[in-house]
Amino acid sequence: MRSSTPYLLRALNEWILDNDCTPHVIVDVSRADVSVPPHAISDGKVVLNIDPEAVRDLVIDDDGVSFVARFGGVSQAVWLPVPSIEGIVAKETGQGMMFDPPPPGNASDSEAESASEDDSEPSKAKRPGLRVVK
Repeated sequence: MRSSTPYLLRALNEWILDNDCTPHVIVDVSRADVSVPPHAISDGKVVLNIDPEAVRDLVIDDDGVSFVARFGGVSQAVWLPVPSIEGIVAKETGQGMMFDPPPPGNASDSEAESASEDDSEPSKAKRPGLRVVK
């Protein structure tokens, strides 16, 4: 099954905005392919405001979150792969959701393996079935 994190991110972002609050994502920058300005990082984490008034071109898709934001007056592109996102919360209330960390290792490899397993015919051991009981 696909990760539920991108779906929850989109829904919680909308919920936070609908409640006139400011959505912030908590990111583990030690994960592969995270692209954020180094000066924004503190203790291997970064908390980013993704409010539509703070960012431009926000996209939350199945692979990650991307947008353009100003850091120190300079516009910079940001890329946050889904496995790097630890949670999303409303700045004003702290309400939101923290996500279970992905399993250790390269998440893109495990997702690729899952996708290839899904495309192939499942073995008999994995198929659901009925058993006749007398």
